[in-house]
Amino acid sequence: MIRPVRISDAPAIRDIYNYYVRFTCVTAEEEDVTVSEMERRITEVTKKFPWLVNVEGDEVIGYAYLNHYIARSAYRFAVSDSIYVKHGLTGNDAGSQLMAAILDEARKMGKHSVMALMERGNEASEALHGKFGFREIGHLKEAGFKFNRCIDVSYWQLIL
Repeated sequence: MIRPVRISDAPAIRDIYNYYVRFTCVTAEEEDVTVSEMERRITEVTKKFPWLVNVEGDEVIGYAYLNHYIARSAYRFAVSDSIYVKHGLTGNDAGSQLMAAILDEARKMGKHSVMALMERGNEASEALHGKFGFREIGHLKEAGFKFNRCIDVSYWQLIL
C-alpha cells in the first residue's frame, strides 16, 4: 500500500536509509542519520513536495519523495526524485509502485520534468528509472569520494 509519509515513519525510514549510508555509494552521505534528523527532513520536504511510503502490513518497506531540482524560480517545473527500498527487497516491485505513485504526484503538481542523480553503475536504480522512461543525460566523472574511491554519477531525466 502506498500512502503519504507520517512523522511516526521516521525510525523505519532512517533504518532503510542508513543501510545505504553505511554500505553503499547510493547516497553520498557518510554518517548515519538520526531519527530527529529524518523527522526534520520529512517536515521540510513535505512543506512543498510529496513524500510517500510503501507499507506491507505494518512495515515501511520503501519510500519516495520529490524535492527541488534547483531552488531557483526558473527551475520551478523541474523536480528531483529520491527512492529507497529496504535492503533485500529490491526487485520485488516495491520500487516500481513507489515510482509510479511519485510520478503521478509530479504530474498533479504540474511539473514538466523529473531529474534523478545516481551513482553511475547503480543497476537497480538505472533499471527502475529506465523502466519508467528516464534516460541518462549526463555523466560526471569522479564527482564524489566515498569508501576511499572516486564515484562517478549520472543525471537521468524524464520529461512528463
